[in-house]
Amino acid sequence: MRSTQRSPSLVFLLAAILVPVAAHAHHGWSEYDSSKSLTLAGVIKEAGYEHPHGHIRLETPGKTWFVVLAPPSRMERRGLPATGLKPGSTVSVSGYPHRSDAQEMRAERITVNGKTVELR
Repeated sequence: MRSTQRSPSLVFLLAAILVPVAAHAHHGWSEYDSSKSLTLAGVIKEAGYEHPHGHIRLETPGKTWFVVLAPPSRMERRGLPATGLKPGSTVSVSGYPHRSDAQEMRAERITVNGKTVELR
């Protein structure tokens, strides 16, 4: 008869594999430099409205940024539905640059169609 109990080493191995994957999936806020505030304006080229955080690719003069937004549930509660992040829309974002990825920032607020939404 085969045992249905998991061996402790198998459980440990699975945990060792899954924990780094989960940690990588969520951006740690210490990765962003809160001493350097940025405000960018540009055109949304791509938008994602999924967990753990929404995002946009923002084309600004001379550079395209990957902008990390809030979780979709928070954006929805604060008045920014997925339809508010349409590619082609002009927006402004304020936030902090990533410490090691010069193409990424974390947004604290976003202004879309004249409406500013606090994300944090």
